[in-house]
Amino acid sequence: MHDLHDFDFSAWAAAQGALVEQALTAWVGQGAPAGLGEAMRYAVLDGGKRLRPLLVLAAAQAVQGHAPAALRAACAVELIHAYSLVHDDMPCMDNDVLRRGKPTVHIAFGQAQALLAGDALQAQAFELLTPAGDEVPAAMQAHCCRILAHAAGAQGMAGGQAIDLASVGQPLNEEQLRQMHRLKTGALLQASVLLGAACGTTSAPALAALSTYGEVLGLAFQVVDDVLDVVADAATLGKTPGKDAANDKPTYVALLGLPAAQALAQDLLVQACAALGQSGLPQDDVQALRALAHQVVGRSH
Repeated sequence: MHDLHDFDFSAWAAAQGALVEQALTAWVGQGAPAGLGEAMRYAVLDGGKRLRPLLVLAAAQAVQGHAPAALRAACAVELIHAYSLVHDDMPCMDNDVLRRGKPTVHIAFGQAQALLAGDALQAQAFELLTPAGDEVPAAMQAHCCRILAHAAGAQGMAGGQAIDLASVGQPLNEEQLRQMHRLKTGALLQASVLLGAACGTTSAPALAALSTYGEVLGLAFQVVDDVLDVVADAATLGKTPGKDAANDKPTYVALLGLPAAQALAQDLLVQACAALGQSGLPQDDVQALRALAHQVVGRSH
């Protein structure tokens, strides 16, 4: 396995994260009327790990991608993620009152404004991917829109949430659980990698390897999420722990037991790094992606 020690992930993540925060601050909800912009900005700014934007930027770097397109894609995927959290937290879905250590959007702004904020964030994501003028080539814009729309819709995140809601109290086997999370969580994480790749030029084998990396990482993220729901407290997690068990939701921990779920996360990390090794891309160029995989599996919140 390629040595991570010669790559300063903290410095890279801080620099890239600052670019994303600056762009989100400049773009999100600007000019929205009747307090809508305030709710949109509350949902997006001042919180969140920004994992998806960092995956976009890391993948774009791996293929020497178009930097302005990559930054727009990074922000777009974060807006889709943020909108999904706003809607998921509402009483008709998961009914959560805490997100990123602060009251959820519907608690802070009311249900109607939360619904509209989510709708507006979803629309703005695609607006960011399609700037006027020639800053981003038209074909690249269209390709990115398709990747993101597919990952967010019925074949991705929305479909996964539908399965999740239908599965409460239902015994799922590992294959059914994996399919639910592949759509609900994994699709958007994998799309983040594919969006970054779409900002550059890749060979078919490299694209396949990056796609595998994204898929495996998406599953690893959910397995770790399930583990943290059991072992972390609210202060560390920034959201309500133990809700999965309380709501009788199927999880990897419930299905496999805690030690086996933790072992699965480590195995998926190995698979993700192996995919990068098989990509044919210069290994120096995929260091940020490799470090992000370690970050996902080793995180405490």
